[in-house]
Amino acid sequence: MLLLLAALPALFWDGAADTAPALREAGIKQILVPAARLASWKSVDGVAAEAADLQRAVKLLAPTVNYRMNVASATNAPWIVANGWKFIRRPRDRFYYDVTGKQAALAAAEAFCYGANAMIRTDAAGLKPLAEMLEFLRTIAGEPLPPVADIGYIDDGSPASGEVMNLLVRDNLLFQLVASPDRRLKVNVKLGTREYPLEDAKNPGTVAHAVRFHLTDEKRSVRIYGSQVVVVRLTAAEGHARLHLLNYAGEARKVDGIRVRVLGQFPKHQLWLADGTGVELLDYSVESDATEFTLPELKTYAVVDLSR
Repeated sequence: MLLLLAALPALFWDGAADTAPALREAGIKQILVPAARLASWKSVDGVAAEAADLQRAVKLLAPTVNYRMNVASATNAPWIVANGWKFIRRPRDRFYYDVTGKQAALAAAEAFCYGANAMIRTDAAGLKPLAEMLEFLRTIAGEPLPPVADIGYIDDGSPASGEVMNLLVRDNLLFQLVASPDRRLKVNVKLGTREYPLEDAKNPGTVAHAVRFHLTDEKRSVRIYGSQVVVVRLTAAEGHARLHLLNYAGEARKVDGIRVRVLGQFPKHQLWLADGTGVELLDYSVESDATEFTLPELKTYAVVDLSR
């Protein structure tokens, strides 16, 4: 449990100590502050403060979905703004978000999905949503599990390589970084090879489609149906799997009826759902090679524990 709690994101607050009543009213009990303000915050009751430096952290984009016209198909194609690939590329770095309002809760959930060391800087409107999400995250029991990967990705450090990883995350194609091809994985990807030419990397979507083609949908460890704005992360060990589902459209556009398929037989399950009560998994079935179920609604974030 201590390992899990250590992965919780934290509020970075650069307000003066006289803003403490607003933090307490929102439910914020712990903050990170600029070093110059730490002494004044140490005398404040009900809010524990530690010093932190945003200048030493990597700034992240505000997680969201941009709905824009797809010229080729003349339809609205959602574009997910996600940071998962950055966490995978730089797992030892410290990160920070600069977000407003309810985006603070979405940012906290995203960072928690990846066990990232993240700070969240937000405005007054973001304090309560953030506090509620942090309180929810504290209820999720158990220790972190190793991430599941179908794909080994050899990252050359280039912007094009980063964008390919970004699309793999957004398309729910599970990968891990490897220094050389790993035969234990189903597919290995290196830009500049016959399967993935550098010319194709100029359009990262072409590479992502090729990766999915070589992997095949049947071999994907997890698949979701019914949404283009939900990103999943799967971790597992010794007959126990944990599935994270994050709706990047946020609470304003909740997703109804997400069907999920996870490879492996998991007759037992437990659901944690932020922003929801009384919701249970429906049509839960265990097949010879996979487990399927439907999550009736997803406003922001859900965690599903699966076990044998």
